[in-house]
Amino acid sequence: MFSMRELRQIIECGFLPFSCTCTANPDGSLMIKVFDPSTGQVELLVTAITTEKLTSSRAIAELIGELRSEMAIRRTNFA
Repeated sequence: MFSMRELRQIIECGFLPFSCTCTANPDGSLMIKVFDPSTGQVELLVTAITTEKLTSSRAIAELIGELRSEMAIRRTNFA
């Protein structure tokens, strides 16, 4: 099991070269905001990610992969 701080750091690093802020909500869920560091444009905002299944590196990597795929789809749809 990861501490909330470790979990947030792993997720934030998983979105490089984008900037990412991962915030713990009062209910224990996470809010993830991914944005372009040069423009500040928000690429992704997810407000209530439950952490109960994020107990392994694999589970965290799968979450990051899913969110990165969603970002790619959104960029393609707007292009």
